[in-house]
Amino acid sequence: MIPTARPSLLSRVVPIATALIVVGCSAPAPPPPTAATPSVALQQGGQNLFGPYKVIENWLQPMPDEDDGVKHAGWTIGSQAAVFAETPDRIWIAQRGELPLPKGNPPGTPWAQVTPNPGPATGPRLPVMRYHHVITVVDRTGKVIQSWPQHNKLFDQPTAPLGPRGPHKIKMSPYDPEKHVWIIDDNLHQIFKFTYGGELVMTLGQMGVEGRGPNTFARPTDIAWLPDGTFFISDGYHGKRVAKFAADGTFIKDWGVAPADPKNPGPNEFNTVHSIAISKDRRLFVADRQHERIQVFDEEGKFLKMFSLREDHWPAEAHSLPYYIMITDDQFLWMGDGGTQRIAKYDLDGNYLYGWGQAGGMPGRLYGPHQMTVDQEGNLFVAEVQNGRIQRFEPKPNANPAELVGQEFRYKAPAGN
Repeated sequence: MIPTARPSLLSRVVPIATALIVVGCSAPAPPPPTAATPSVALQQGGQNLFGPYKVIENWLQPMPDEDDGVKHAGWTIGSQAAVFAETPDRIWIAQRGELPLPKGNPPGTPWAQVTPNPGPATGPRLPVMRYHHVITVVDRTGKVIQSWPQHNKLFDQPTAPLGPRGPHKIKMSPYDPEKHVWIIDDNLHQIFKFTYGGELVMTLGQMGVEGRGPNTFARPTDIAWLPDGTFFISDGYHGKRVAKFAADGTFIKDWGVAPADPKNPGPNEFNTVHSIAISKDRRLFVADRQHERIQVFDEEGKFLKMFSLREDHWPAEAHSLPYYIMITDDQFLWMGDGGTQRIAKYDLDGNYLYGWGQAGGMPGRLYGPHQMTVDQEGNLFVAEVQNGRIQRFEPKPNANPAELVGQEFRYKAPAGN
């Protein structure tokens, strides 16, 4: 389960400037900015609450009634864990069911903004969830333009210990011209590969069976690919490994163990392997969530390095929890941090460069930034598991490009096609 945020601590987290201003006539001038240390644009007044973005309030429209006869008045979307922007007008969402709205709340009210506030979208209210619109596509206005109702029941399974929960991530390989849709479901211990039109063509793992094997997983969390279709699964909440597969789903190898000393975990030792991303030089960056760090490997599982996400002066009860990491086309690592409730930027050597975000449920604030994605126009979408919503952030006019989450690497058709 995702740990509950501590507002009293989070309120003390202050955005860190990327430049240090030294006062005094003898202080040396700061070095000029470089690509690795981007300058921060000056802003007169204000506090830059949402970084270089403006939040689009009430962006996602209420789920519509469809041919199955189910009515959606009085319901809203539940925990939101998975979002992928194929294009500005095709945003894929894999959600964890719908929740009933308390009386007096307008249709489609985001769970974080429900009055009176019922608490996080995840947790003990699972029995009242219903599984409709699990997989949908919306346009830039947040209107549903496609859904896969034929697969709703696939994710509504009574598996122990949590009962039905729903998808954990949704992605497309940047090397796949057929644009298959991949969905990771941690609670089912399975990975699903669909055609672009919604046909299920590959299933890895056995439903409700937890294990570590060629075809068993222990709550898998994420997926990343090499150009030839080879893919890697971060496995996971209960698993302590990264698993490597050929493009056809054939198991190749895995690596990773539980820490011998939980108070002093070493290389290749994991606690909640929660996300994975691959750089252009084929290094694997793995979010070792509960150890509050990123581990880096080559494609054969050789440990290369790791870097902590904590700072030495943090109190012991404060945490940085890497829920999601992505490496953008310009080769920076961006992270959705479910401990500090911030969006953070690092270079691939692990140096912190920039970040923004505050904990809370009001529009623009964050609680559980579980997956994020950027469309070709630079709009940022963040799926929040605890706030039960997907937020859309649009770049401010004249925003500093170094502060914007960069473009995702996507498949591009060859010239002439």
